[in-house]
Amino acid sequence: MAVLTSGKIEKEALEMGASMMAVSARTAPKTRGIDSVKTVILTGEDLERLAAAMERKVGEKSTELPIFKRDADNVRGSAAVLLIGVSRDPKRVEVPFNCGACGYRSCKDLLASGKREGEDFTGPVCVFQAIDLGIALGSAVKLAGELNIDNRIMYTVGAAARRLNLLDSDLVIGIPLSVRGKNPYFDRP
Repeated sequence: MAVLTSGKIEKEALEMGASMMAVSARTAPKTRGIDSVKTVILTGEDLERLAAAMERKVGEKSTELPIFKRDADNVRGSAAVLLIGVSRDPKRVEVPFNCGACGYRSCKDLLASGKREGEDFTGPVCVFQAIDLGIALGSAVKLAGELNIDNRIMYTVGAAARRLNLLDSDLVIGIPLSVRGKNPYFDRP
C-alpha cells in the first residue's frame, strides 16, 4: 500500500492543473480564428528569479509602484506561475478590419509604425490580440477556480517575465498559483 501525503498530492495536482490551464488558454476562442497565444509554466528556482525581477521593477518604473514588491512576495509563496502572452501584430493583414482601435488608420499602418518599447510591454498592440489575451486569461482562471487552485491575474508578473524574456510575446500577463488552506492572493496588504 502506498501512502500519499497531502504535500505530494497537492504539488502534483497543482502542476497538472497549471498544465490544464495552459491547455484552456490555448483552446480558448480566438478572434478571426487565428491563434497567437503562448504559454509557459514556471516552478522551483524560476519563481525566485521572477520575484527578484519584479522587485527590481519598483525602481525602474517612472512612477514608483510598490505593488511589484507585494506581488513578488506572492510569487515567492506560490507553487507555480502560468504566463500567457500574445504578439502585437494585427491578424490577417491581407484581409484587414482596419478598425483603428490601435490608433492607426489601418492594420498596415500599425505594422509599418514598428514596435515601440514601453516600460513593461511592446506596443502598439492590435485590439484583437488584446481581446484574445483576455479570453485566454479568463479561460485559464475559470478552470483554476473549478479545480480549487488559488490564483490571481497579475500585470506585475507579466511585466517582469517579459523583462527576463521568459515568453516570446509583446504583451504578457502572469497567474501565480497556490494550493493552501487560505488564498494568499486576496487577503493581503
